[in-house]
Amino acid sequence: MVLTQPERLVRPVDRMSDVPITTVEATSDVIAAAPIDPQFGSFASGVAVTFATRLLILVCVVASSVIVARWLGPEGTGALAVLNVTVALALQLGSAGLPSATTYFIAKDRSSLARVWASGAMFNLAAGVLIAIGLIGVASVRPDLFNGVPARLIAIVAISIPVQLLTLLGLNLLLAIDRIKLMNSLDALSSLLIFVNAIVVLVIWRRNLTVLVCFNTAAAIVPAALLLWFVSRLSMRQRARGASGPPVLRQMLVYGLKFYVSIFASFVIFRADLLIVNRFRGAQAAGVYAIAAQFSFLLIMLPGVIASLLFPRVASRQDETAAYAVDVTRHTSFIMMVVCVVAAAGSFALPIVYGARFGDATIQFLIMLPGIFFISLESVLVQHFTGTGLPAIIPVFWIITMFVNLGLNFALVPIWGARAAAINSTVSYVLIYALVTAYFCRRTGHHPLLIFSPRIYEFRNLFARLQRRAFAK
Repeated sequence: MVLTQPERLVRPVDRMSDVPITTVEATSDVIAAAPIDPQFGSFASGVAVTFATRLLILVCVVASSVIVARWLGPEGTGALAVLNVTVALALQLGSAGLPSATTYFIAKDRSSLARVWASGAMFNLAAGVLIAIGLIGVASVRPDLFNGVPARLIAIVAISIPVQLLTLLGLNLLLAIDRIKLMNSLDALSSLLIFVNAIVVLVIWRRNLTVLVCFNTAAAIVPAALLLWFVSRLSMRQRARGASGPPVLRQMLVYGLKFYVSIFASFVIFRADLLIVNRFRGAQAAGVYAIAAQFSFLLIMLPGVIASLLFPRVASRQDETAAYAVDVTRHTSFIMMVVCVVAAAGSFALPIVYGARFGDATIQFLIMLPGIFFISLESVLVQHFTGTGLPAIIPVFWIITMFVNLGLNFALVPIWGARAAAINSTVSYVLIYALVTAYFCRRTGHHPLLIFSPRIYEFRNLFARLQRRAFAK
């Protein structure tokens, strides 16, 4: 488990995977033919590099989560998961959608970089401080809301909130200017430090959860400091060249708040169920469910990478026909089908890796698997809307889905526990997929089968490329 991995666009916090690296090569081939905007590098290469980095992060997250599970048990695992979700929820609340607005405005006009960064950084820093203070106050006054997680741990992780908000903003800036390698390096650094902390604090030093949380909070500062240094240099160079203009904070907030509603609602759908399980069934049940959710979120890693890199390219093009987004979504559907089959088989290893007490995690994961497939496709297809101004109906779809999800969880989790939470997740994921897809087809005129079903000639081209690569080696 990590302290927290902030949401980029659609990427969940914790991940695990048995997906082989060859999946990246297949993905690169099926999307390689897509046209590339001149100010961006290769889409396929960006996906491959970013996904490879996610696999490195994955190794660190899985290893650290195994160490936490083995040394601290389900109770410690559940408590750390609650801390992760609490901080990540605070990050979503404090961001106001500005990280995504940063990507959108800079991708459209790179000369706005200095103004966009200055406006977003000041707003997020102030919001982060206020939210951290508020969270500490709530934990002190109503400790029962966290069901046994000490208020002092909440206070420790709250310190990292302003820092992680700046990190989130900076990483989205790097995405907008296509500095993919630097973005991935800084992202991976945080997970690597978390893994080192787990080894040093729990295995070598034999300390407890409190010490681990302190070290993880300190680790969040390192990538933030490096990001601030790099972005400050970029901003100063742009000002030196005379690039200036009116403040953009109001425009960023108008766009960002629409995005914020979608991201916040999606985060509640992805994460609130863990808090509800913890509240009604305790830390042990939450610890088991956290492992199932962690494994299911892995499957969104690849479409999350594709969606993240697709977003600035769509924003740069402003293509109302959505042809580019449709091609990428169609190729993603084939890859995700393969990934889901492999992951279903791999899920039976969870009790072996984490211990017999986590045996129900396999069943919970298999329940969530169909929903994960559909939410993966939605996360790519919706980038057509996020990159072309984000119509207000998209946040409305997410709000509807959020209330459905919360209603089902509060009604069913107290009775049937974590398995009910898994069922509710699948229902919610399928619902948002259906709403977004129906609206997309009505707006663009595309047929659903042409969006999600790869064509025969595309399979032939894929196999031909793979065959050429094999013989070339």
